[in-house]
Amino acid sequence: MTERRDSLPPDTGRQQALAELIDRHCPEDGNLTTSVPGLLLFRGSCVSSPTCTIALSAFGMMAQGAKRLTLGEEFFDYDAAHYIVSSVELPMAAQITRASESEPYLGLALVLDPLKIAEICSQLPPQVRPASGIARALAVTRLEAPIQDAAFRLASLLDTPDDIPMLAPLIERELLYRLLTGPLGPRLRDTTISGSHSNQVARTIGWLKQNLAQAIRIDHLAEIANMSKSSLHHHFKALTAMTPLQYQKQLRLQEARRLMLIERHDAASAAHRVGYESPSQFSREYRRMFGAPPGREVTQAKQKDAG
Repeated sequence: MTERRDSLPPDTGRQQALAELIDRHCPEDGNLTTSVPGLLLFRGSCVSSPTCTIALSAFGMMAQGAKRLTLGEEFFDYDAAHYIVSSVELPMAAQITRASESEPYLGLALVLDPLKIAEICSQLPPQVRPASGIARALAVTRLEAPIQDAAFRLASLLDTPDDIPMLAPLIERELLYRLLTGPLGPRLRDTTISGSHSNQVARTIGWLKQNLAQAIRIDHLAEIANMSKSSLHHHFKALTAMTPLQYQKQLRLQEARRLMLIERHDAASAAHRVGYESPSQFSREYRRMFGAPPGREVTQAKQKDAG
């Protein structure tokens, strides 16, 4: 019997070629936004401590190294033999767990467009929803050859930039098809299906992102989701591993940190911009999340600018 192509393990030669490609295009540690729409490259030359971040709805895989993502109380470990999918934006902690100067962590991610996913889903056979209910938005599974192949060819367009406008949409569509028909496909499909619990929760997440400084009223969020308050609370936590209030708090603190470190706001201004009325509460929650008071980070940023 011939083995199905979508069950084949990833190719080690292609993995090495991808590592060389990422190393070439992303020679410095950090993240690189590429000329291929939605494609990001990552590099890290040493093991890192956990860093709080907002993970986009994305597909991610790596060519070398290993990483741990922490969502609530859960850990998600993956390496070059696995890939990861997030069906919605999620506040989490990320940590490189295997990397060195000679063998750095090298990875890529493709930001997922819900409209493109919905368009492909409309052409797939109807999905039978699992009776177990809503699935966690973040998941890791073993990498298979067709997904590795499509992701590699998408990244390889960086070597032939004139091909990007014509070929990138085609290869991206192929990659999305492989993801949607793979083991993590149901959680991606579910967020696009009108009336599904994941789609209803995703609508409330969209509102929270757009109205960051507004106080949460659970009855209003439940109205947006077209759910009861208890159902929204249950399904929001099932999808994101946190309550709507915890989700908003992490979004607010991440945005405040960006305002201070990137746009150079002072702590009081940043706190006010994201909806904090109490500076002491902001400072307390900021320190708990990032390990240092906001004033210290502002001072360090100014010293870095002066240096």
